[in-house]
Amino acid sequence: MNVYSKIASKDKLTLGLVFPLEAYSGSIPKMENQELLAKRAEELGFKALWFRDVPFNDPNFGDVGQLYDPWIYMTHIMNQTKEIALGSASIILPLRHPVHTAKSINSLQILSNERLILGVASGDRPIEYPAFNQQLENKSELFRDSFHYIKALQGDFPNYNSKFYGNTNGGIDLLPKYYKKTPMLVTGHSGQSLDWIAEHSDGWLYYPRDFKTLELVMQQWRNSLSKIQIDWKPFMQSLYVDVTIDPKSAPTPIHLGFRSGTEYLNAHLKSLESYGVNHVILNLKYGSRPANELIEEIGEHVIPNFS
Repeated sequence: MNVYSKIASKDKLTLGLVFPLEAYSGSIPKMENQELLAKRAEELGFKALWFRDVPFNDPNFGDVGQLYDPWIYMTHIMNQTKEIALGSASIILPLRHPVHTAKSINSLQILSNERLILGVASGDRPIEYPAFNQQLENKSELFRDSFHYIKALQGDFPNYNSKFYGNTNGGIDLLPKYYKKTPMLVTGHSGQSLDWIAEHSDGWLYYPRDFKTLELVMQQWRNSLSKIQIDWKPFMQSLYVDVTIDPKSAPTPIHLGFRSGTEYLNAHLKSLESYGVNHVILNLKYGSRPANELIEEIGEHVIPNFS
């Protein structure tokens, strides 16, 4: 069983964590004890660790992710863990050259024993585009161009003409070689139609929504898949959570999620599973307790219900 099928299978829900594994205020985390927490998360049965791609600190946005370059930090955490999936959520394709992205993908797949799952996006911080000399109005087209160029670069001696990033004429080859398919999930819409995402991606990574909206979104996703006669591709989402000491605590809202006891958290996740969500990426930023306590609590009282 490959790593992707371990975290995404039809009618089942699994859980992952996004870095920083930390509860913190403001934009910049401390990034302390992350290696130990990653190891513990794997021991407890979390199926994936997720890494964000945030080039700059935009004070107006309020979150810089795990600080470190995602490829370098994935490699670091890879060396601290054994089998848990390493996911990007998400690599900003328009702001990275496809050749470097493809080389990083192949390198990490080989070095990690095929643990990489690639979330890709067009970026949600417009202020970053001028720093890369890219035009924000081109971001949808930049995303598609990079996506297809990366796919082409995974073949032998590729011949591909890119509008924005250059071309290869079949006379050079990209190394190292990784011939198996790296799962590529599109985050949000990234400027693309849902039909395009259904056809070209290996799954859809979305945001937390109320159940009524989620039901509509899932129906739209299934409709787009049916157009290309595909029964199922994974649907994943993020969710901010805080877990109280009292397991029976009722939910109260936090940004893009809720604070509650484990009883409601289990019930909420079971509802997501019933709607067709296959993987939930938990974010601990707004935790009222230290991250190690939250990870232990979820590992003991929630993970066993989604194994």
